[in-house]
Amino acid sequence: MSKNSKATSKNIATLASEKLKNPNASKIQKQLAGSALSQRDRNKETSEKMDEIAAKVLQSQKYSDETKTLAATVLSQANGEEK
Repeated sequence: MSKNSKATSKNIATLASEKLKNPNASKIQKQLAGSALSQRDRNKETSEKMDEIAAKVLQSQKYSDETKTLAATVLSQANGEEK
């Protein structure tokens, strides 16, 4: 397995932090935010489960632009190798 060379940007980390602190944020927003924040460290990578969740969010019409931004960040940091 190759090392993940990507990390969450400061802007996305700020958005993720806001979602985690917001009591009105949805469960999916909090899951994606937690995953994005955990990837501030380049040694972390997206889990297979979060890959699937993020992909479904991006394919759905029902999620907000902010939720899709978090999903895109999480998905972009997937290693891309079979696990």
